Amino acid sequence: MRAVVCGAGIAGLTLAWHLERAGWDVELVERAGSFRDDGYMIDFYGPGAEVAARMGLSERLRELRYEVNELGYVDGDGRTTSRLTLPPGAYGVTSLLRGDLARAVADRVRSPVRYGLTVDAVEQGSGGVRVLLSDGTWRDADLLVGADGVHSRVRELVFGPRERFVRYLGHHVAAYSLDDEELSRRVGVRYRMLTVPGMMAGAYALRGGRLAMLFLHREPDPAWPAAPAAALRERYGHLGWILPRVLPHCPDPPELYYDQVSQVEMDAWSRGRVVLLGDACQAVSLFAGHGASLAMAAARVLAEELTGGGPDVPGGGLLADVPAASARYEARMRGPVARVQRFGRRFVKWMAPPSRGRIAARDWLLRLAALPGAGRLLAGRLGPGGHELFSASPRAPGSWPER
Repeated sequence: MRAVVCGAGIAGLTLAWHLERAGWDVELVERAGSFRDDGYMIDFYGPGAEVAARMGLSERLRELRYEVNELGYVDGDGRTTSRLTLPPGAYGVTSLLRGDLARAVADRVRSPVRYGLTVDAVEQGSGGVRVLLSDGTWRDADLLVGADGVHSRVRELVFGPRERFVRYLGHHVAAYSLDDEELSRRVGVRYRMLTVPGMMAGAYALRGGRLAMLFLHREPDPAWPAAPAAALRERYGHLGWILPRVLPHCPDPPELYYDQVSQVEMDAWSRGRVVLLGDACQAVSLFAGHGASLAMAAARVLAEELTGGGPDVPGGGLLADVPAASARYEARMRGPVARVQRFGRRFVKWMAPPSRGRIAARDWLLRLAALPGAGRLLAGRLGPGGHELFSASPRAPGSWPER
């Protein structure tokens, strides 16, 4: 059986890993010219961590993780206004760069990845799907998977324009890293943030004397600024702390990650032999977090349904009825995704507080969380959960074989 996967990010690569081990012929195409190591720090946990363990990635992720030991907020003079000390492995969360997680998965995938390509046309028939790639070549497959993110080309071609499905949450996000050994050492293994109404700037140290920056600000207009780096310097340059030192090093895209903060909401995630995966159909947004975990969980669920349970189940690997398998995958994932999306919309007021009163309330909650035993309770109240993803499975997921 043959699948074309558009998008070689975490979702697409995880699906490829599962399908190829079930005997499928998988080809990935990725519009970026090369593997993308960019992205911000993520908290990885829950069902995604369970999938990673079944893929044999746990040891590698332990090597890649960052032992973030404190979450804190500062003012313009760099003074701490509130903070929460995090014990090692707090609440079962692994902190790592999104690019590092994607690389760890990619290193286990045998299927070819063709960079600098996307999908230009899709033709479906009863026996398969024909895919025209942007280099003018055609592919005949049993399945086309759109795992190409919020701005999905596959979704646009098969389901309609992005405006029908992308829900803008009123904020822009930017991230980049720079070499500054002294600042990296000063920030240390902790996450520091400066917030003013409607704006947040965060910093955390990376290996090799590097420093990662994350910016989030309220913006009624979803359109990108004409010059994103210059817009960031103008917007944040007067706020103090370390910003006057780091903003002159802000690069232009693509080295600068810049995007809208959005969610994707659709009535259906599949049509015929085309199915969407990851942020293309279930983006939960930066506010919700949990996106990488959901992407890996969804990839495994889709693989289970497409292969009759996978290589660890008798008869696994054989092609199921693709539309029926896609419908079962959606039925299992839609509830957890919707819950995390609702959490993300609620969490906007805490991550980028709109007023000084809201900032004060957040600092008070953070101090409360510092009390013995309160941190786990608060995390449970604020966290989106999602550990029930596999409990709704019609079959108990087995152990997938190591590569």
